Amino acid sequence: MTDLAQRVQEELIQAIDKDQLTLPTLPEVALRIREAAEDPDVSIPHLVREISNDAALSARLIKVVNSPLLRTRTEITDLGMAVNRMGITYTANLATGLAMAQMFQATSDVIDRKMREVWGRSTEVAGISHVLCRHYTKLKPDQATLAGLVHQIGVLPILSYAEENDRLLSDSISLNLVIDRIHPILGDRILAAWDFPEPLRHVPTQHLDFQRNSPTPDYADIVQVAMLQSLSPDHPLAQMDWHSIPAFAKLGITQDGGDDEEDLSAEMEAAMALLG
Repeated sequence: MTDLAQRVQEELIQAIDKDQLTLPTLPEVALRIREAAEDPDVSIPHLVREISNDAALSARLIKVVNSPLLRTRTEITDLGMAVNRMGITYTANLATGLAMAQMFQATSDVIDRKMREVWGRSTEVAGISHVLCRHYTKLKPDQATLAGLVHQIGVLPILSYAEENDRLLSDSISLNLVIDRIHPILGDRILAAWDFPEPLRHVPTQHLDFQRNSPTPDYADIVQVAMLQSLSPDHPLAQMDWHSIPAFAKLGITQDGGDDEEDLSAEMEAAMALLG
């Protein structure tokens, strides 16, 4: 580890421990939608009014509900129909994830590129997670999608720090070292601050623990498998033996892909395109 990376890491960890690090907040529209969805008496028209304040988000939700992923037999033409089709919780989770895209932008070109790269990676993992969840578990695809979208959320405050630190900004090696070391810790802190449901709250750290073995498949398992499946063949983690990773066994997926395993690549690509 470089001296700069070590120093920055120590500064950030100290700031985390003292609650002095400014954590990112969800976009206003996502906060309103989640707050509305958590009200046991919320009506679909009320949720529709909250979402319709963001025209782009409304259009994307209608696009998703009309996609092959949700297998709608009749075309959905308005937001009310879309929310009614997906349900309140599914809609809130999907809207939260889609609204998060606006968080991954910066004023400096270097950090903006890095943020867009992280978001692109997150949407890729989220799309694969959605499909894996539907075909290999009884868990909720909307939760799996959201888990994929936030699995690297801890990168955001590190990049914001780098944007104000010229030395780190100009040293990509040190920046990447810091990201790799502490983004999972920050991710857990952010999801706790956002009051995310417990099953998702530790995905940033748990998806990188390749020997964790929970009694039943969970969202960290799905994101872990999705993340590894999405890697290019030359990535160091892609060289791992999947047979030694409990998450693959729990989902019933093998490294070589047996004859009984479905070819889900087209469905995964469609999911990634919708989220990206």
